[in-house]
Amino acid sequence: MPPVTLSDDLAYAVSFPTPPRRVVSLVPSITEALATTCRDRLVGATDWCTHPGDLAVQRVRGTKNPDRAAVAALRPDLVVANKEENRELDVQRLRAAGIPVWVTAIETVPEALDSLERLFVEVLEVGTPGWLSAARDEWEVPVPAPSREVAVAIWRDPWMAVGRDTFTGDVVARLGWRNVLADADERYPHVDLTELDRDEVTVLLPDEPYVFTADDGPEAFTRARTALVSGRLLTWYGPSLVGARAALTATVHG
Repeated sequence: MPPVTLSDDLAYAVSFPTPPRRVVSLVPSITEALATTCRDRLVGATDWCTHPGDLAVQRVRGTKNPDRAAVAALRPDLVVANKEENRELDVQRLRAAGIPVWVTAIETVPEALDSLERLFVEVLEVGTPGWLSAARDEWEVPVPAPSREVAVAIWRDPWMAVGRDTFTGDVVARLGWRNVLADADERYPHVDLTELDRDEVTVLLPDEPYVFTADDGPEAFTRARTALVSGRLLTWYGPSLVGARAALTATVHG
């Protein structure tokens, strides 16, 4: 069949065979979604694509430094990337090499659900996955009034946290929590711990990108409550959204 042309999330016209049969994913969340839905199409993924654990595809290095030659060698008819996770330079160079690249742009849970639905229904032509329908049922509910103040740390030495306009910030809001850095000038600002170490704040310490543990993170806070949480449940979009609401709530409120 002749190629089809559709516009990705950044309104860039992408032409590819319909439907794509050889897909490389440069986004861990989307790798999991592809492997769960149409594993036979997935031929390459990054070293950071850790789910599902039994995924056996060619690895093409990291999200920020993909091995473009390795990607090309896989002869993909589509590469899936993300505006935040992947560099524009790598997208441009892959396209210059004649490789179609579909870029997603996701800052909220609804954007994630809609973007993934387009990918599976319009691009891959496999219909709406069951996990995606389940995620909609779980997350498309009224947003509760904030009942708890939280901060989401993502790094230490220097300390950094989630600020404005992020997917994680939207997840937090939809759980009924107020991100104390939601009005920060930056999306991932450097922070002084005195901004967070307050009696009324719960500091969430995920296991990615920095691997916070019981011995590495909580000891920095003397007043704020801390909670070790799954970074995948807090920052990934895809099958991980199913059950994430209840799991995160139980972890933080427990």
